Amino acid sequence: MSFANPYALLLLLPLAFAAWRMLRRSRGRGLKFSAVSRIPVKTASWRVFCATFTPYIAILGMLLLVLACARPRIPLGKDRKNVDAIAIAMVVDVSGSMSALDLTPKGAEYSKDTTRLSVVKKVFADFVEKRPDDLISLVTFGTYATARTPLTSDHETLLNVLKGVEIPVGDGEAETAIGDGLSVGLLRIKDAKPKSKIVILLSDGACTVGAEQGGVDPQAATEAAAKMGVKVYTIGVGSKAQLVPFLLTDGYGRNFIRRGPSGFDEALLKNIAAKTSGMYFAVNDRDGLEMALEEIDKLETTPLEVDEWKRWIEYFPVLLSFGASLVVLSSLLSMLAVRRLI
Repeated sequence: MSFANPYALLLLLPLAFAAWRMLRRSRGRGLKFSAVSRIPVKTASWRVFCATFTPYIAILGMLLLVLACARPRIPLGKDRKNVDAIAIAMVVDVSGSMSALDLTPKGAEYSKDTTRLSVVKKVFADFVEKRPDDLISLVTFGTYATARTPLTSDHETLLNVLKGVEIPVGDGEAETAIGDGLSVGLLRIKDAKPKSKIVILLSDGACTVGAEQGGVDPQAATEAAAKMGVKVYTIGVGSKAQLVPFLLTDGYGRNFIRRGPSGFDEALLKNIAAKTSGMYFAVNDRDGLEMALEEIDKLETTPLEVDEWKRWIEYFPVLLSFGASLVVLSSLLSMLAVRRLI
C-alpha cells in the first residue's frame, strides 16, 4: 500500500495533541463525594454513556479523515510498453508581425481568430494531441525568449498554456529574437530522457535581435544544436505578398485593419535546418502549416520502453464517508445528549 499524498499524514501530530487534550479533560471531570454509601445504586444514564464515549468517536472520525486526505491505495499492477516518444521544443514567434491576417481562409472575414498566431496555436494544438507519449516544451520569443512550460508529458496543461499565448503589447513588440528562442528551446530538451530530440522553430519575420543587440546569434545557437545532435525543423509563415493586412488595436480597445510589409528571412531558416539535419517548410496558409507538421510527425518516431501503471484501488472514499459520519455523530451526541460541542 502507498499514499498518494503522504504529507497529509503530518496532520496526525496536531490530531494526537488534540486527542490528548480531549481525553485528559474528560477524565478530570467529576465531583468529590465522601459518603459513597449514600449514593443511590443506579446504572449510568445514556447521557453519561454519551459523555464518556463521544470524544473517542470524534477522535476516530478525525483519524479516518486524515487517512482519507493521505489517499491510501494499492496498485493493481504495471506493464512495460513500447511507445514512440521524443523530446520536442516548440519555439513560436510572438512578435508583432504574428498579428497579420494573411492566413485567413478565402471568403472568411478577418478576425482575431484568423491572425497568424491564432492559426498557429490551433494547428500546434492538433499536433500535440496526435503525439500523446512525447515530452513537449513550449517556448515563445519576440524581443526576448520565454520558456512557457518545462518539458512535460502533461499535454492538458501545455495546451492550456498555449491557449493563453498572446502577442505582447508594448515597445519593441515587432522585434524578433530567433537566436534567443532557439537557445532557450535547446535548454528545455538538453537533459531529456528520450534520445531523439527536436526543435520546431516557427517564425514569420527576419531576426532583428542578434549578438549586436545583446541577444544570441542565430548561427551560434544553430552550431550548439548541431553539436547536441538536435534536429531543428524550421517553418517560415507568411504570404509572399509585399503588403498584408494586420489586425491592430487602438487605445480604446477597438480593432482595426492596416496593411503593412511582411516577410521572413528564408535563407536563415533554411540554413538552421540544413546545419542540424532538419527540414525547412515555407507556409502561406493553414493547410500548408498542417502538412508541415504532419510531415514532421511521420519523420520523428523513436521507440521507448516505459512503465505504465494500471488502475489503483483507492480507499479514501470509504475512509472519508466513515470519518465524516463519525464526526457528525459525535457532534450530534455532544449537542443533544451532553449539551456541549465536543
